[in-house]
Amino acid sequence: MPFETIGSPLLWAGFIAFVLAMLAVDLGVFHRKAHEVSLKEAAIWSGVWAGFAVLFNVGVYFWFGADRALEFTTGYLIEKALAIDNIFVFVIIFSTFAIPAIYQHRVLFWGVLGALIMRAGFIFAGAAFIQRFHWAIYVFGGVLAVTGLRLLFQRDEAVHPEKNFMVRWVRRVFPVTSTLSGDKFFVLEEGRRFATPLLLALVVVEVSDVIFAVDSIPAIFAITTDPFIVFTSNIFAILGLRSLYFLLAGIITKFSYLKVGLSFVLIFVGAKMLLVDLYKVPIAASLGIIAGILALSVVASLLKSRWQAPPKGESPVT
Repeated sequence: MPFETIGSPLLWAGFIAFVLAMLAVDLGVFHRKAHEVSLKEAAIWSGVWAGFAVLFNVGVYFWFGADRALEFTTGYLIEKALAIDNIFVFVIIFSTFAIPAIYQHRVLFWGVLGALIMRAGFIFAGAAFIQRFHWAIYVFGGVLAVTGLRLLFQRDEAVHPEKNFMVRWVRRVFPVTSTLSGDKFFVLEEGRRFATPLLLALVVVEVSDVIFAVDSIPAIFAITTDPFIVFTSNIFAILGLRSLYFLLAGIITKFSYLKVGLSFVLIFVGAKMLLVDLYKVPIAASLGIIAGILALSVVASLLKSRWQAPPKGESPVT
């Protein structure tokens, strides 16, 4: 059974060409030389990627209608929210492998490029599976609901990226240097090829994205099964992840209720998939509920941070 999608071959080719061109400009022009990304630069790039997403959605609205535009908006919001959870992990990864800020963009660039390729495969496989086996949507819904419940009740546990199974595999295949060698992933020493800690950080970034994709991609299928909408909303959210990291890395820990909000989003989306044959939640209602949950979690986090902050002129109690 063929995919029911608004994406013609020309649209697919044009979108992929646009993404590759923007990545080439990003790496070849604006980040040709390694440098520490400032808050101003991160804010500008976050605005650029968000602006492109808005312009794309305007095109979807005029060419394919309001329903498709709402699907894109909802999918983009879900992906953006779940992608923010990656930032917590990125902070830990760069801290564990002692990656200075000047080289973090290089790791995230290649990490995002790998994520785009892997997620494209996941999306096509998921769309094909759902079309062939309708019961798969119940499996996806159950996975999301259980994941949301686990996220809601799990305690904060220490994360050890250096113990990741892929890191152990890389260490068995390549000897690893104890220090960085600029922005290089590999170096030659005495005729032998060595991996650097920069490569280990990249490997963990890629593995973490695969893990996050298991939750995020099925979540968009709860909104739409159109592969083009799923793919484009997912990619736009991921493309802005690097700049969002540099914008929020220093304050992400202040959003203490964000994980609670994300857990309720996953539970809601999972329930929506489980009840799809009994009641279809309107797209506009889904968008409002998801946006409301996320907004409430952010506001609650900011209020908590303000209440816990020491009065001016006083030092925090240690």
